[in-house]
Amino acid sequence: MVVFSALGMIYILVLVGSLLGICALFGMRMLLRNRNVRRFVRSVRQRFASMEERGVVFVEETKVERPRKKSLRTSAIELQQVRSLVRAVEKALVQGKVEEAERLFIQALTIQPQAWDVKAQLAKLYLTTGRESKAEAMYKELVEQHDDVSFYSNLGLAYYRQEKYIEACQAYQEALNRDPQTPERSAALGRACIAARRFEEAAPLLEKAVKRLSRDIELLHLLAECYIQLGFKEMAEETYRRINRLEPYDEEVKAKLLSLARA
Repeated sequence: MVVFSALGMIYILVLVGSLLGICALFGMRMLLRNRNVRRFVRSVRQRFASMEERGVVFVEETKVERPRKKSLRTSAIELQQVRSLVRAVEKALVQGKVEEAERLFIQALTIQPQAWDVKAQLAKLYLTTGRESKAEAMYKELVEQHDDVSFYSNLGLAYYRQEKYIEACQAYQEALNRDPQTPERSAALGRACIAARRFEEAAPLLEKAVKRLSRDIELLHLLAECYIQLGFKEMAEETYRRINRLEPYDEEVKAKLLSLARA
């Protein structure tokens, strides 16, 4: 019995010693970890302090809230309102109420600012009522939103009417790039080039246009004048002969032919 009691005491002492050793080990690890953490925090503080001394500015991150999506019901109601306003615009235009039509268009765009078809109609209204600067501003927005050839063409016309001929050439060129087969695109760009005194660029454009629009007297006159500016006497004379065959009683054309023959 004495032996067993002695052994029991030994086991208890070993167990207690092991527990104390484990606790001491964990204590040492925690102490080292806290010391490392304190060192890290201290180094970070020192870095921030040195950066502030150098004048570095820290920008606070701003939380961006996502715009709330409209419900299907709200979108449907807005669409119906816009359609009603557009129908009211049509009635106003029939009655010649241009100012009221403009007001209704703006009201529709207030409801749906991204309604590009409504914006296009308002831009066309500005263009057809002699408000080219407003038309220019709107068509600039439209070409950024939609790659539509008519928007570039109308933007070119808005520029042309304001005598911004360089800008008109650029807009008409964009329209021609998107629709190279339509002769009116070449003709419009050719006119703008002549207005900008770019005769060398205008000549081939007008030549291309008159191949398809062979009876367009205005284009033929432009082409003949372009040839004269370039010093192409024979080509100008031939073009005036074409005009004379289409309009044999035009005395001005006859005078041009006589002047070229004497030159």
